Amino acid sequence: MSSKLKIQDIRNIGIIAHIDAGKTTVTERILYYTGRSHKLGEVHDGEAVMDWMPDEQERGITITSAVTTCPWKGKDIHIIDTPGHVDFTIEVERSLRVLDGAVGVFCAVGGVEPQSETVWRQADKYRVPKLAFINKLDRIGADFFNTVEMMKKRLKANPLLLQLPYGTRENLVGIIDLIRMKAVVWDDDSLGATFQDEEIPEGYLEEARRYREMLLETVAEVDDELMEAYLAEKPIDSDTLSAAIRKATIGLKLVPVLCGSALKNKGIQPLLDAIVAFLPSPADLPPMQGIHPDTGETIACPPADNKPLAALIFKVALMEGRKMTFVRVYSGRLEAGKEVYNPIRKKKEKLSRLLRMHANKRERLDVAGAGSIVGVVGLKDGSTGETLCSADNPVLLENIEIYEPVISVAVEPKTHSDIEKLKDVLAKFTDEDPTLRVQEDEETGQMILSGMGELHLEVIISRMRREFNTQVSVGKPQVVYRETIAQTAQGASVFDKEVAGQRHYGEVHLTLTPLPRGTGNRFVSNIDDTVIPADYIPAVEKGVMESLESGTVMGYPVVDVEAKLVGGGYKESQGSELAYKVSAAMASKEALVAGKGYLLDPFMKVEIYVPEEFMGDVIGDLNARSGKVESIEPKVGVQEIRAIVPLSRMFGYSTILRSATQGRGTFTMHFSHFDKA
Repeated sequence: MSSKLKIQDIRNIGIIAHIDAGKTTVTERILYYTGRSHKLGEVHDGEAVMDWMPDEQERGITITSAVTTCPWKGKDIHIIDTPGHVDFTIEVERSLRVLDGAVGVFCAVGGVEPQSETVWRQADKYRVPKLAFINKLDRIGADFFNTVEMMKKRLKANPLLLQLPYGTRENLVGIIDLIRMKAVVWDDDSLGATFQDEEIPEGYLEEARRYREMLLETVAEVDDELMEAYLAEKPIDSDTLSAAIRKATIGLKLVPVLCGSALKNKGIQPLLDAIVAFLPSPADLPPMQGIHPDTGETIACPPADNKPLAALIFKVALMEGRKMTFVRVYSGRLEAGKEVYNPIRKKKEKLSRLLRMHANKRERLDVAGAGSIVGVVGLKDGSTGETLCSADNPVLLENIEIYEPVISVAVEPKTHSDIEKLKDVLAKFTDEDPTLRVQEDEETGQMILSGMGELHLEVIISRMRREFNTQVSVGKPQVVYRETIAQTAQGASVFDKEVAGQRHYGEVHLTLTPLPRGTGNRFVSNIDDTVIPADYIPAVEKGVMESLESGTVMGYPVVDVEAKLVGGGYKESQGSELAYKVSAAMASKEALVAGKGYLLDPFMKVEIYVPEEFMGDVIGDLNARSGKVESIEPKVGVQEIRAIVPLSRMFGYSTILRSATQGRGTFTMHFSHFDKA
């Protein structure tokens, strides 16, 4: 951020949507019209600036969230283009955590699709103000008003129409601006760079007046000043109306709706105007709250350069083999060459360089003030969700929620030289992606990679080969199960041994009880100090919790169990933490065996789009896979089936769906819950 730029002139926004709604195309147009790139990159040609990874270009999808900065009308817009594919949900989650506003892009043909619902809910969770851009209005089957209705029904949003389409489908010429009551028409020869205002033509005037009236009514309902003017029938100028819309958008009361066709270069400049006009700057939002790492007291981190530093690492990426850390500065300033403190690791580190990002190109900065999103080089240890602050004023910001992986593959190095390389490469990937887990199978020596879906693991393996030249053989995908117990069971154990010349004694009696699905594990102790001294209870809890990390059925983590410490024994001067921890683990294993453990399958929410004539076959196939159909909804030309299916029955489903529907069926799935199959 240049020193001349005020914090009010920054917009940190994300572009969120379902896969294929046109997010990356919208971003490419924004870069072109703000002068950030000099030619239009197209996703289908593999030339989009923001999709710079070879895997993204080949597959035509966004995998990592790319960060860029572009100027518009005296403001600096920092944009994060996020993935739409459900396997990369963490990329959306961590981007929304640090953004001040979001643009939801919807396809006018598909409407509000399943993954747009997921990302919208994520934005709601972090209370992010939003705009909606209804894209692809030039396509056959496009229906602007149906998409708006779906926003109300599915997203429980309160849409506010600021524009209407001008022209239809292949004859789309522009938009009708309801705030200024003008038609905006684009010139096709200039690739959409030039456009002009015109009077609204006769055939559209009545509809425009009707929707302008609805616009005023909707805003008046949430703004008292405007309500007075509206009821008194005073004229309301566009500046007053815009100010009221801004207030209602930032207050999460309304979602302004704009429209156009990014591919046909129509509607992007008014979208940029709306981002600047209606989405908040960092100064418009309440200060970020953190806690003191030692005392636990709440600390406010106001968005000002002269306050103590509070910044959040929201992403770690490998760029040309080097570690790049993406940081959002909430309060204070980051300076190149200065030290910062990481309260989670209790370590000081020096920032060697600060970079302003433009996808995978970058420019150096000396200072980044409050509200900036920058790349940092030189942090050895920081990882996603950790805080950077100053050692004199430590603060911990809220971490980022991480999702549990549901699918795993075994990988083996092909040559001897790949063995060491593999561990190193996997360590880099787990640094970068918190939803990827790696463990070594001690019996087979294989590395087990666990992730969010087949595509997620496929991309990791492709990057391993391509970016690091590591050759691996890959096993078939396996389901990551959980275990639990069927009945309440007791376990008891005594540890009485001499270790390193000293006697260690600990006796533990436990009861394990099954809990309702989704409750998680908990430990309770209701015994007296005379049975086991209070100092040793944490060691007992640690022993129990560690033993629940691998069950007795197939070694998967045990969930939804309450462990209650009901008794034990103690010998004066022989008690030790080691003894109680080992004893608790052995008692817990005994109770797990007696509790008749069983496996829990991961169940997936599956949304399938199929033409009407193939419905019967698809539903029959879902039933054969032990799936439960929850709803069937008609859409434009297709039926949408929502079902819950065990993941173990979904491998290779895309091929089967394609052959059953002559290549016309599509589906998405994401994790729902663990349960007994």
